[in-house]
Amino acid sequence: MERDERRGPAQPLPAAEAPFDAIGLARILLRSIRSGALATIDAGDGTPFASLVTIATDVDGTPLMLLSRLSAHTRNLIADPRCSLLFSQGGKGDPLAHPRLTVTGRAAQTGEARARERFLARHPKAKLYADFPDFGFFALEPAAGHLNGGFAKAATLDSRELLIDLAGAEAVVAGERGAVEHMNADHADAIALYAGAAGEGDGPWRLSGLDPEGMDLMAGDRTARITYPEPVRDMGALRQSLVAMAAAARAKAG
Repeated sequence: MERDERRGPAQPLPAAEAPFDAIGLARILLRSIRSGALATIDAGDGTPFASLVTIATDVDGTPLMLLSRLSAHTRNLIADPRCSLLFSQGGKGDPLAHPRLTVTGRAAQTGEARARERFLARHPKAKLYADFPDFGFFALEPAAGHLNGGFAKAATLDSRELLIDLAGAEAVVAGERGAVEHMNADHADAIALYAGAAGEGDGPWRLSGLDPEGMDLMAGDRTARITYPEPVRDMGALRQSLVAMAAAARAKAG
């Protein structure tokens, strides 16, 4: 059989056309991966430069980082904000068999109080150095995403597919921190039920954040992303969803 020299490399499908839930998987990876590879452009000669950073997300899914101005990647971002982040799930066996997501865009320092709150909720130990004068919080504004969900499962995403539209959900955003603190203080049993129903195993689990689509859980260095049956746009709908999820989890456990 003659080789067709005209055939080029296979192209991933747009997320909307993929034969699997590419948007859902990408958003789970965004929310559940706590560290990843940051690729920047060397400020000297333009060489690609990759380094390891810790990651959190804003309410809409925007990646957040806490970076030192003494680091090479921070100097690179200040000179040229173009960058990419690799979110890799990892696990046993072949590393390439596990889902991973590359997000490209531009990163800039942010002084938003919520960025600090959400990052430190995800990385409590970072409180030891977060306020050092050479450290700052950076947000990566996504332009596009490339998802590899495993063998023969690839898709491309735009920023609207990566991030949650917060329009109409302002009350959830404003009430997030209070709801997280309330759940952790008074409803640890319900949080354990959510994790158990999702097959995440024993904790102790706690909430690090919530948003209109789901909750971010932590147990030590482990993370879990729990999505609601339906997106919520106000605090009343959020409470109803959490109660219903706890009842369903109890019934499942029983």
